[in-house]
Order: sequence, then C-alpha cells, then structure tokens
Amino acid sequence: MPLLRAALSWNFVLVTAVCASLLAQLIKVLLNLFIFHRFIAERMWGAGGMPSSHSATVCAMVVATGRYCGVNSPIFAIAAVLSIIVMYDAMGVRYETGEQAKVLNRMFTEWMDQGFEQFQLPHGKKLKEMVGHTPIEVLTGAALGIVLGFAMPMV
Repeated sequence: MPLLRAALSWNFVLVTAVCASLLAQLIKVLLNLFIFHRFIAERMWGAGGMPSSHSATVCAMVVATGRYCGVNSPIFAIAAVLSIIVMYDAMGVRYETGEQAKVLNRMFTEWMDQGFEQFQLPHGKKLKEMVGHTPIEVLTGAALGIVLGFAMPMV
C-alpha cells in the first residue's frame, strides 16, 4: 500500500488510469480461465474482449481528472472528449475491422483448401479478429473505470 500511495502522489490521474487498464486486462485473463478453462497469455495485452480495457482506462482517467482538477477545468473537458472518441472507435471502426478480418480469414482458408497458395497471407498468419468491442464490453469497461476512478484514494 505504501508503494501505491507514493505512485498516486506522483501522478494521481496517470496511476489511476494505468491501474484500470491493468485490472481490465487481468479480468480478461480470469474470464478466459473460467469460460474456456485455459490460460490465454495474449489476453494480458491484447485488444478486444470483455471488459474493454480502453474504456476502463479512459473512464478512470476522466473520473480521476474530475476529482483532481475539478469538473469545470479544461483538462477534464479534454479527458471527457478523448474518452468519448476512444469508446466510439472501439465499438465502431475497430469492431468492424475485426468482423472484416473474420470474413477474410474464412476466404483465405477456403482458397488454401482449394489449392490457391498465391492468396496466402504472409508467413501463413491469420488476420487478428479480436480488435474491437461490442457495446456491452465497452459499457462494462466504462463502469469498471468509473468505479475504480472513484475508489482510488487521493493522497
């Protein structure tokens, strides 16, 4: 606890946001352990999945900024606008990118099964399919970030 207190006194907003991100990633790992009964290391740093660590991070940052600087400060306004953009992007562009990757991976697999090796992706890799979030994943990440933003002690 003294280490957390020292870190929070160094930069309350940054440490709160980083803690939210780490907590969300840890929850992803634990959910995969319970649901799929296996450890998936990529969940510790990978994008996509439940809860959204991007949403948790920016919402914790907004709450911490509001608590530290006040909700009338220009810095709070910047944090709020940034969080809206990040969460919108996670549900929109990045989610659709993952959906397109699923279709393309399926097409490449079918082409390979039919003997069209010239359509193979470099190094035989597949496109990453889990890059965005569903609205419930973003909402859950946001709730996690908001709760943590209020729970972190100000020193």
